[in-house]
Amino acid sequence: MDIIISNSGERAIYEQIYDRIKELILTGELPPDEPLPSIRDLAKDLRISVITTKRAYNELERDGFIATIPGKGSFAKRQDNALVREQYLRTIEEHLSESFRLARLGKISDEEMDELYALAKEDTV
Repeated sequence: MDIIISNSGERAIYEQIYDRIKELILTGELPPDEPLPSIRDLAKDLRISVITTKRAYNELERDGFIATIPGKGSFAKRQDNALVREQYLRTIEEHLSESFRLARLGKISDEEMDELYALAKEDTV
């Protein structure tokens, strides 16, 4: 499993692990029922604390991305695409609302917002 973490980033290491495994599951690179590395093995590979890895796995399980079977390990879970899409839509709405609030405060025009949107879209393609 390809996970790269940054010690100098703003995001906590467990969040980086969570985000990467979630991405692997949602893109299908980590198919349903595929075993994940053990908490200890992943911690060793990434040279981080077992506690950090355990926290990432706990949050992934809490959010329904993995299932842990005592004595067998953790496995990717099948995702309900409609539910996942709805979660992304909700998050995008929150970010857009905050963006437009900031635009109003900064007296940024609709045309400038359109430009920012186009630039951001280019950066992600």
